[in-house]
Amino acid sequence: MEKENNYIEYTFKVVPIDPASDILIAELGEVLFESFLETEEGVLAYIRKEDWSAGILNDLSILENDNFKITYDFKEIEQENWNATWEQNFNPIQVDERCVVRAPFHEKPVVEYDIVIEPKMSFGTGHHETTHMMLQHILNTDFKGKRVLDMGSGTGVLAILAAKREARTIDAIDIDNWCYLNALENVERNDCNHINVYEGDVNLLKEKQYDLIIANINRNILLGDIPEYSKCLEVGGTLFLSGFYSEDLPTITSKCEEHNLKFVSNLNRNNWIAAVYRKC
Repeated sequence: MEKENNYIEYTFKVVPIDPASDILIAELGEVLFESFLETEEGVLAYIRKEDWSAGILNDLSILENDNFKITYDFKEIEQENWNATWEQNFNPIQVDERCVVRAPFHEKPVVEYDIVIEPKMSFGTGHHETTHMMLQHILNTDFKGKRVLDMGSGTGVLAILAAKREARTIDAIDIDNWCYLNALENVERNDCNHINVYEGDVNLLKEKQYDLIIANINRNILLGDIPEYSKCLEVGGTLFLSGFYSEDLPTITSKCEEHNLKFVSNLNRNNWIAAVYRKC
């Protein structure tokens, strides 16, 4: 029997939008919301029906903050309704004036790297701070001829930019079947034939070796997976980690240091971190 993958859609009206929308998205991400669209009035947020509960928003501190007025309603939606919603609200994302992430229906821009993404229910359009910063790291790193792993690949957007940056081979892995299928579509859409897309987790990494590893997931999964990343990363190789807050950076760095991964630098965007480590 095919697994049901319906979602709960929340429509948030936020006043003032800046900075409340960013804070709201950050807090929603901590309670398993996985896709977000910013609108003129606030935020659309999506969570899998299986992860949802009636009290899902009870611990969101921003809803109790008197500096912001946030109202919301929610409804169940089916995956096939996602594209229509997304097309109504999605705007192209530009990263450092070099890379644009856009939808198939947007006009082709004149930039160095043009990435066409149709995310459906997958995470990673470039809107979220973590994806945006990871795109920045890829733009500022030499990928030519490198063997690359994109762990928690979502839409495949990071793997696609790595391919456009002339990586030799790229493995894109996500545990979610919908992300796996969507990444396959986006890889084909961007003519990136040397990206291998897999459905699974770190158990797929046995006997693998990489020069660069990209992992944009969340704090707890990263802490559990860092030992495996270290095992399959070549000495002198680079590890990019994101999906956690600035207050989590010491914990992430400590875990990395236990496994011969030395902190190099990090980007910070609205308290989200994208950190760089090097294998010693």
